[in-house]
Amino acid sequence: MSHHLLSAVQVLIPARKNSKRFPKKNKALLDGKPLIAYSIEYAIQEGIPLSQIWVNSDDQEILEIARNYHVQVFTRNENLAQDLTPTVAVLQDHLDFFERNNIICEAVILLQVTNPFRPKGELARLLEEFYVSNRSSLCTFSPLNKKFGKIIDKHFMPENYTPGQRMQDLEPLYYENGCIYIAKSSLVEQGKIIGEDVLPIVFFDVLSTIDIDEYSDLQFAEALLKITNENI
Repeated sequence: MSHHLLSAVQVLIPARKNSKRFPKKNKALLDGKPLIAYSIEYAIQEGIPLSQIWVNSDDQEILEIARNYHVQVFTRNENLAQDLTPTVAVLQDHLDFFERNNIICEAVILLQVTNPFRPKGELARLLEEFYVSNRSSLCTFSPLNKKFGKIIDKHFMPENYTPGQRMQDLEPLYYENGCIYIAKSSLVEQGKIIGEDVLPIVFFDVLSTIDIDEYSDLQFAEALLKITNENI
């Protein structure tokens, strides 16, 4: 990856203090390590300079964890740390900070704390593909290997299959796994993280599907991590 491509991006890791469904989620320990540490370590291990990795939070304990990694910290205003605050509003506020301080940011790499596991050694390739594609955004997906439908008036209506159809004959479908987002700053300024021309990247490994929103998700991640480590 060229020096210009790398120097023109900033990694943003939003991590607010409160979570109704899972209090102190972003600081919860996963295999003895705070959840937020996984995203910070990922960015460092993928070769992003410490000066371009930002933890955005209203929680001083989270910011202190970030400081221990020598990455950049940004204290979020409390009015942007509410339950209904959209992530894009947090990114827009951070971009305003970059602009006021003459910090170059042509594109944002968004790493969500709730997705601790990402394929290693991939970020440079994804960033290169993103720039070559000239798309406004990139998003990672996982295969959706499910038969699904709606229940209306106590009647089930299949959406992606007919009853009796074999799983292997289903049309391939994918869902947004939340692992990695890359968006041009101009798109974020428009209030979007995913553009209509989004470049889709598919991750097939099971760990990439982990998204921790509830305590039970953390327990599942612990178990899956243990099984994975035992088989390495």
